[in-house]
Amino acid sequence: MKTLFNILIAILFMNASFTNAQTSQQKIIEVNSSLGTLKQINAGLLNVGYTEAGPSNGTPVILLHGWPYDIHSYNEVVPILVSKGYHVFTPYLRGFGTTTFLSKDTFRNGQQAALASDIIAFMDALKIDKAVIGGFDWGARTAVAVSALWPERVKGLVSVSGYIVVNLEANLKPLSPTAELGWWYQYYFATERGKEGYTQNTYDFNKLIWKIASPLWNFDKATYDQTAQSFNNPDHVAIVIHNYRWRQSLESGEAKYDNLEKRFAARPVIKVPTITIGSDFDGAFADGKAYANKFTGKYEHRVLKGIGHNVPQEDPKAFAQAIIDADNLK
Repeated sequence: MKTLFNILIAILFMNASFTNAQTSQQKIIEVNSSLGTLKQINAGLLNVGYTEAGPSNGTPVILLHGWPYDIHSYNEVVPILVSKGYHVFTPYLRGFGTTTFLSKDTFRNGQQAALASDIIAFMDALKIDKAVIGGFDWGARTAVAVSALWPERVKGLVSVSGYIVVNLEANLKPLSPTAELGWWYQYYFATERGKEGYTQNTYDFNKLIWKIASPLWNFDKATYDQTAQSFNNPDHVAIVIHNYRWRQSLESGEAKYDNLEKRFAARPVIKVPTITIGSDFDGAFADGKAYANKFTGKYEHRVLKGIGHNVPQEDPKAFAQAIIDADNLK
């Protein structure tokens, strides 16, 4: 009897510890009030952390962040859209913020099909039939992927850097030395030293990426720290490392996504109304000519000079306007 009593006490202690750990984790993440209310929902493989703002009867807008960024890239975009009557959702991607896996046994997969499937599951969980979707970096890739394979779920698309769906075969081909230099961190992540280095120096590493990707953006410590808290996610390093190793065909994805990846490899055209944005980060590709033929529906391309990679945070008015215009593109 005493043994049973001890077991029950142990179970209660473990449950209390788990609850305290969850509470502690939640306290770490502080979300800017301009984004709306931070919520959680089970969607597919994940418990997704997301913010929601604006009238419930407004046109849904889903804003997707990239790496190494988070939902705070949209601090000033969301209020503009809400003022125009939009119902705005900003989810943390897997490996960021308060988004966690429902099972400890799920493979920590960063491939593009997994992230795109996450957004469809997120929309299904919230009963969002159709939305205007916008993003940059990983977020743009995910938004384009969703638009390509699930066009019936997309009312309009805004993609920074345009058509950036990963083609594994093309990624095996070398680029010019200058272009290769720009992807130094991908090669670093391909090594165990890189994985260990990113684990130990996540904060400083990602701050360096911010500076390199947006050299004219004079962000302060408070702005960076607001996002950096999202990198404390227990799956962050695993997702980031797998994402970049998968892109270089150094690690495999999951078989259940093979059919989706085959469709991506075929370079499907985007038929939904789209606005693409080029910035200084895109260099010679800023004019959008290299991918213009991939958008066969209503389409516009815009170039933002003096702006780096984090377009929604560096020029929130231009990004918000692109969302509004993509919703009304004629």
